[in-house]
Amino acid sequence: MLLPTLVAPPGVARAAGSAPGASGPGAGSVGSFAFAEDARTVPAATGTADAVPLETGRTYRSTLPPGGEAYYRLALDAASNAYVSATAVPDPGAEVSAVEGVKVSVQDAEGRLCTSDTATFGAARSPHPIAAAGAREAGGTRCGGAGTYYVVVERAGRSDSAPVDWALELVAVQEPALTRAGATRTPRVWDSATPAPPADEPVRRAGGAGFASATTVGQGVWSDDIAPGQTLFYEVPVDWGRQLSATAELGAAASGAGYAVGALDVSLYNPVRGLVAHKGVGYDGTQRAAALAPLPPADHANRHSFTSRVSAMRFAGSYCLVVHLSADVAEEFGDGPFGLTLRVGLRGTAQEGPAYAGRPVPDGVFEARDGGLAGGGGAVVGGVGGAGDDGAMTAVAVAGIGGGSAILVGLGVWTVVARRRAGPAG
Repeated sequence: MLLPTLVAPPGVARAAGSAPGASGPGAGSVGSFAFAEDARTVPAATGTADAVPLETGRTYRSTLPPGGEAYYRLALDAASNAYVSATAVPDPGAEVSAVEGVKVSVQDAEGRLCTSDTATFGAARSPHPIAAAGAREAGGTRCGGAGTYYVVVERAGRSDSAPVDWALELVAVQEPALTRAGATRTPRVWDSATPAPPADEPVRRAGGAGFASATTVGQGVWSDDIAPGQTLFYEVPVDWGRQLSATAELGAAASGAGYAVGALDVSLYNPVRGLVAHKGVGYDGTQRAAALAPLPPADHANRHSFTSRVSAMRFAGSYCLVVHLSADVAEEFGDGPFGLTLRVGLRGTAQEGPAYAGRPVPDGVFEARDGGLAGGGGAVVGGVGGAGDDGAMTAVAVAGIGGGSAILVGLGVWTVVARRRAGPAG
């Protein structure tokens, strides 16, 4: 199963500018959104006849009307998998409901659905960029052949509260076929215990304003400031065989009282901007933490899982941690900014990737390149893991994911080696 239909809470974006109290070139101002600098503007067609083509490897800018659907066209071969994401950007002052959001579908020339994905704003009802992704898997019984395909973007849970256009950013990615048949079953053995978050001294690292400007972080503890209504982006290099964990902590408020529902939201997206996992927590002015559910090591065979957070860990490359603070926090606790701590863990030994028959588009999208990662908190570049890495590990073998029976299996010492590149919820 490729990208199962799902409803994802608050999502992904790209932003620019600098936030109050933030430092560094990647910081994003409240409500801002920086589209990729090379994004090409294309019209949103109202039907397939006028749909403009999207080239894999390119980024596009468009608009999503309050009613109806926006159509785009893809020309695909019979061998490669294709992934298309759409990031919807409502006005920061817009009123949105918990079930409102964006839906992305991929369909063939005869209108048959390949996959669909829906992202919503979630319980906080805080307007911010959210993303959903659709896919076409080559070689399948449905949508498997070469030809013309269509990407359909529409608003989910449309209401009268959103009568204006939303901006859109579209990205198409192509994954080549394998040179030989790979595993057809999901790996059954991986460490599903909740890892202890790294306890290193925090290193100041200003979050980026979107996917294109996401700040690279690795194993360790990172700190920043975040204001109500703001979304920060952090890119984590995850190589084949490596296991990612992440926790976001929001510091105590200096003043105020009350409770903000779903105030702190942390989401993880894979290299094609498909939701992997999500966690949201409310805020009463005291320190709160949002930890992602345990994730499997990155493995090409994960795509065969029916569990979305396992299936989404099908690539090596740049995974993006997206942290959003609800605008409602300001009503109870002021404009901030508030202290944010991000604890990132990476376990396991980097492994050789699958034998692809060609290069992906864009080139390098499924490679964990270091991208200039530097400094602090146990971060690793091309070496052995620092503080916070697990040495001897205990694996949990789960017979049939979700079956509930687990057997502890002793594994040897896993030396942690890091390289770099680089969805309700998990």
